[in-house]
Amino acid sequence: MKIANFFAELKRRNVYRVAVAYAVVAWLLIQAASILFPTFEAPGWVMKVFVAVVAAGFPIALILAWAFELTPEGLKRTEFAGEPPTKAPHNRVWIYVVTIGGAISIGLFFLGRYTVTSKQSGSVEVPAKSIAVLPLVNTSGDPGNDYFSDGLSEELIAVLAKIPGLKIIGRSSSFLFKGKSDDSRMIGEKLGVTNLLEGSVRKQGDRVRIVAELINAADGRALWSETYDRELKDVFAVQSEIATAVTEQLKIKLLGAPAKSDAAPSNNNLAAYNALQQGTFYFRLSTEEGTRKATEFYGEAIRLDPRYALAYAQLSAAWRQLAATWLAGAEANEAYAKARNAAQTALSLAPDLAAAHEALGWVLLTPDLDFAAAEAEFRKAEKLAPADAGPKFALSFLFAAQGRLAEAENIMRQTLALDPLGVIRYLNLARILIAGGRYDEAEAALRKAIELQPAAARLHAYLTTLDVIRGDAAAALQDAQLEPKGFWRDYALALALQIQNDRGAADASLQKLIDENAVSGPFQIATVYGLRKEPDKMFEWLERAYTEHDPGLTQLLGTPFLLNYRDDPRFAALCQKLKVQVPPAAAPKP
Repeated sequence: MKIANFFAELKRRNVYRVAVAYAVVAWLLIQAASILFPTFEAPGWVMKVFVAVVAAGFPIALILAWAFELTPEGLKRTEFAGEPPTKAPHNRVWIYVVTIGGAISIGLFFLGRYTVTSKQSGSVEVPAKSIAVLPLVNTSGDPGNDYFSDGLSEELIAVLAKIPGLKIIGRSSSFLFKGKSDDSRMIGEKLGVTNLLEGSVRKQGDRVRIVAELINAADGRALWSETYDRELKDVFAVQSEIATAVTEQLKIKLLGAPAKSDAAPSNNNLAAYNALQQGTFYFRLSTEEGTRKATEFYGEAIRLDPRYALAYAQLSAAWRQLAATWLAGAEANEAYAKARNAAQTALSLAPDLAAAHEALGWVLLTPDLDFAAAEAEFRKAEKLAPADAGPKFALSFLFAAQGRLAEAENIMRQTLALDPLGVIRYLNLARILIAGGRYDEAEAALRKAIELQPAAARLHAYLTTLDVIRGDAAAALQDAQLEPKGFWRDYALALALQIQNDRGAADASLQKLIDENAVSGPFQIATVYGLRKEPDKMFEWLERAYTEHDPGLTQLLGTPFLLNYRDDPRFAALCQKLKVQVPPAAAPKP
């Protein structure tokens, strides 16, 4: 067939028309997909496959156009298809298809362009030197080794947090993705990072195999990967090697030696390291039973290595948490004493250990209520680990306790940038906002925390506080009943029932709170009396809270029902004891 005849045949068989129409429709579909797929949070590979399928369909469409023709009698092979009686109607149809398709394509193009621009303009720029360490997968086949892979992941976070200039996401946010198969782009967007470090750990006997991979969150592209087959005793060197590789890939200039893990025992006793990791595993359960087991494992780590500074720091944190959350009276005092001794020992062994300064700072905050000394320790911890969310959160909590709300909010938002999915972080932000009278914003923060962890304690209790402030009796009762069973639910119900029409139920709820929590919750009892407008009883229980070193006193300047009495000389006297300023008259009122 001559070339001229070939092109004439292409025209006769409508191949040109099909090619143009296919291109227009394909462009329309791709534009629509580029808008709809992100809307439904489809993984990045879906768009790639879709474009590949559309492209592969083009030659197929041309082949079909060559072989077949659509006639008024239906689809026929071209060699048997006669010339259509009138070509104009068919030509007009093709023109209409191309014109309408082109118009829709152009519309979708500009819609997508301006939609993307709008989204980008409202988003926060993600730092290039930012990373999240996703929980390393335990591939040993034994679920009992989860503590080891989790511990190694947490230590990598701690090591990277020592590197100036690197944004590293905190554990509580990163570990929300444990066991999940979320798309890297979605994880990066939720955590606000450009890079992800993921991998696996296989522990067998005295050998360990660590696979680490640094990937670009936006497209899942591997930037670096390495496999380490080592003896278990070399696990700390591996952590430093991984941290060094990350800094090199992200082009961060290190000043001094590479960051090292604080989890390495002083005597290289791997049994001590193993006990430390098991203690941390149980401590993270945030239950009384788990925290008690944590103190046992930390104690075992110290027995195996009496100079294990990090084990002392963690032991201090566990004892303080037990005392502040679950214990009361003499038992709580004994736990606080153990926490203080452990923190001081940790500092004597490792003066530059951030965890030790943070642990001592919390003891100075509660039970000591020595805000100035606590601030000094928290600031030292922050300087030693600038990218660690822990010291920043501690400072924010402390500033709020002192009524320094602007400073508290500022550093709390810095903390959220490092731990954007941390439930306790949002709770503390809500407390700060309540103290400032910004109730709608406080509710939004609490709703975010509930979305992340619906069964977390205290969240609905603080929502109940907002309901009571607004005078919404029905919502207050509903939110109080949604609080998990225990002290905080009893407290929330006592608040909610004070604004119902049943005075007997209100009195009974307060009496129940007193009968069951007189030792552990004098501050909350005082708060209920403040709501009831019984100042004498309120100040009686506040004095008791001060005598018992109740941690609740850190919320004195952020509790509206108590701030109603800031002009009372007794309130000023309590503030003087705590060495804080009495809030100005602009403080929020219920």
